Amino acid sequence: MQPLRSVLALAALLWLPACQSAGPTMPASPPAAPMPATPPPSASQEAAVLETTDPEILWLEERSMLRRAQELAEPLSGSGAQWQESYGLARPGDFLGLASVWFNAYPGSLITRPGDTVIEGLGEPELLEVLQEVGIEAIHTGPLKRAGSVQGMTYGPSIDGHFDRIELVIDPAFGSDEQYRELVRRAGERRIAIIGDMVPGHTGKGPDFRLAERGAPGFAALYAMVEIEREDWALLPEIPAGEDSVNLTPETALSLKRAGYIAGPLDAVIFKRPGIKQSNWSVTEVVRGVDGQDRRWVYVHFFKRGQPTLNWLDPGFAAHRMMAGDILHSVKALGARGLRLDANMFLGFGPRPGDEPGWLSEHPLSTLATETLAMLIRKMGGFSFQELNVSLDRVRATLESGPELGYDFTTRPAYIYALATGDAGPLRLMLRLMLEYEVPPGRMVHGLQNHDELMLETTHLRVNGEQAFEYEGTKDRGSALFERIHSEPIARTTGERGPYNEAFAMSPGVCSTLAGFTAASLGYEDLETLSKEQIATIRLRHLAAAAYNALQPGAFVISGWDLVGALPVDRDAVRAQLADNDCRWLNRGAYDLAGVDPRATASAVGLPTAVSLYGSLPEQLEDPGSFASTLKRMLTLRRELAIDRARLVAVPEVQSSGLVLMVVELPQTDDGDARRVLTAVNFGRDAIEEPLDASALGEGTLHIVFSTRAGGVEGPPAPTTQDGRTSLHLAPAEAQVLAQK
Repeated sequence: MQPLRSVLALAALLWLPACQSAGPTMPASPPAAPMPATPPPSASQEAAVLETTDPEILWLEERSMLRRAQELAEPLSGSGAQWQESYGLARPGDFLGLASVWFNAYPGSLITRPGDTVIEGLGEPELLEVLQEVGIEAIHTGPLKRAGSVQGMTYGPSIDGHFDRIELVIDPAFGSDEQYRELVRRAGERRIAIIGDMVPGHTGKGPDFRLAERGAPGFAALYAMVEIEREDWALLPEIPAGEDSVNLTPETALSLKRAGYIAGPLDAVIFKRPGIKQSNWSVTEVVRGVDGQDRRWVYVHFFKRGQPTLNWLDPGFAAHRMMAGDILHSVKALGARGLRLDANMFLGFGPRPGDEPGWLSEHPLSTLATETLAMLIRKMGGFSFQELNVSLDRVRATLESGPELGYDFTTRPAYIYALATGDAGPLRLMLRLMLEYEVPPGRMVHGLQNHDELMLETTHLRVNGEQAFEYEGTKDRGSALFERIHSEPIARTTGERGPYNEAFAMSPGVCSTLAGFTAASLGYEDLETLSKEQIATIRLRHLAAAAYNALQPGAFVISGWDLVGALPVDRDAVRAQLADNDCRWLNRGAYDLAGVDPRATASAVGLPTAVSLYGSLPEQLEDPGSFASTLKRMLTLRRELAIDRARLVAVPEVQSSGLVLMVVELPQTDDGDARRVLTAVNFGRDAIEEPLDASALGEGTLHIVFSTRAGGVEGPPAPTTQDGRTSLHLAPAEAQVLAQK
């Protein structure tokens, strides 16, 4: 179906050695000139390919991502344009040099001027101006391409917040390709890069899946799907009325394995729910094919039934070709400088002997496919970061040839635990484990809230559940720590203590905004009656969380919900979205960053407006003590000291349980000197005085150069004790940066 040279070029890319040698690291390239938009092929061209005049089949083909990928690859295949970038090894320094402070803009939640699209709202000059003033260097747009499903020639809505992509085009609900390119241009004028999303593990039930179901040549190669012969349909369940598929029980999946069809039940079931999702396999209804034959298919989905999984090791290499098209569309046609690889730990699975569960958890194909994607993104002039929640040894294995950066899933649950309980002991442990496993924080994306729940799953501890972890006189098994880190915050912030929050049903976490989570942890049961003093306390603890993430090496990402201090929305306002028990919609309320429509009750796509504790950015920047103004000073210091490119060297022991200390070595100056600075964050509820051996920081008087309470970047020397040791004094929920002068 595809030209042979395109197939072979991308197939060859799959087999590149994982540690291919690269030449000298090249500097970050300027934005690539956008590729001209290619119109969809005509119906007559498609008829020649599929030998059909069926209008529905032609309609699906015209919108197919696999077909669009071929068109996008043609101008680059056989061209010198694909040999201008060093791509074999990750280039994190180049990515951080381009942008290390990101605004995470979940597109459905942005309030725009009346009549503007989401993308026009992101490109609003007033918004770009205030983001630049705060210190934002990139906008991570979140998923913007058309998502959902199709039935016949009718589009259906997204079932997973636009992470069920079905076309390589900007969703009209958010804008257009041309508006995206204009956003790239306007943001670039203010030295703000645009970072997009790709979803390499699955699609929605869009044109490509419908063509695969109907047996269109080449499309079944995209998916982990198997045709079940008619004589074995008795093994399959009936499809409920109004549905197009149904989930299989583990027993049925095992029967199909014994019959030689599939890998059977797998060793992990993501988002398992009794009666709704019992296995990773579902079966379609009877589908009439393009050849007139009736078929039933069993297919894999690691998330919802409407998100069929791609097959990253099919001999047709269709998934590689389609995802290559997605990369080309984002980086070349639209001008994005980076891409997030969504849920890339689920790109591979396979059978085990006999009746053993199939292999999903940490399958090596996921790493290989991720490296292929990361190298192709670099080859096309972009960068990538990954959503990879695995043990530290597995994270380390991805650092050389994989994406430049990855979400900090290692310390994220532990800092959220500290925020809820006032105990930073597990956070100190996880930071020290990163040092032990040589996983540098400088390769991580450290963030506050995102579109998901506040995740509390410490995977490294779960994987090493039988190991004893010792820290500061305490010893716990990994499994006990894993349980503690998620169970205590959930108990403190949901139910009667936080009736506006909800425990995530599908994995350990809390559905809330960070402000709502903090309010519950402080015992504020009624969000409608918060006093000024209570809001100030929430803001200080929110700033402590921001300081922990921003004042360490790596990238720092902050959401619109954080910037305005959004609270979770009322359940009744998102009742329709909660129908499948996905409580993440509670934390996805709409926000008005630039104050463009103060009377708005919903975003451009209909999400209800959340209550904002802090106000719009222009309002906050007029108040020196506001969240945004304090954040601006924090990010100014981060930029001046080049903390993003620093190196974590020590996590000192402490006496105060709520305190975490991070000693980082800054990049060398022109004369070869390397300064060290100390970030101190008190997650505790009480003021502390902590003696400190400052010798690890070098010679000179230790000065406070930043505080979330005092603000500014010039402060007094830190006091000393009678024996000459430095004494740290931190108020509750205060963060400080100290440096030698």
